[in-house]
Amino acid sequence: MHRLRVTLNGEVVDDRVSDHWLLIDWLRDAQGLMGVHAGCDTAQCGACTVIVDRAAVKACNLMAFQVDGSVITTIEGVAPDQSPLHPMQQAFSEHHGLQCGYCTPGMVMRALAMVDENLPPEPVAIRKALAGNLCRCTGYEGIVEAIVRVLPHLRRGREGSTC
Repeated sequence: MHRLRVTLNGEVVDDRVSDHWLLIDWLRDAQGLMGVHAGCDTAQCGACTVIVDRAAVKACNLMAFQVDGSVITTIEGVAPDQSPLHPMQQAFSEHHGLQCGYCTPGMVMRALAMVDENLPPEPVAIRKALAGNLCRCTGYEGIVEAIVRVLPHLRRGREGSTC
């Protein structure tokens, strides 16, 4: 067993985790965060993408104990207080960047990590950055357009944000 102390969606969590527990298992089973989706269990699809210390990571490819001391944000932690949607989520909706919704949390988390990566808000750069996140429904056009539109605005408002 390992001690795990993290800041998860703005709250300090102190727990004990088994040696074999993946981060996705701990997030879903111990913390009840069902927005972190298990898609392929091989780090190929990106449905389990979360932000750990401001970087997009695939929760199915990381042991839970490896994130001890980290700041973790899942899709459940992105919307501002008293607001139903984060601006990135709103942009996905407005630009038809979601259909079945299974990949959407991972896509949104990957897109939010782009804020810190200083990725240019250009379709080619965004498509390349999304290469590790798969969507079988949308064709990516709406996803890319949503990110292109909102990325510059999120960068301007970056100070003080937790994700």
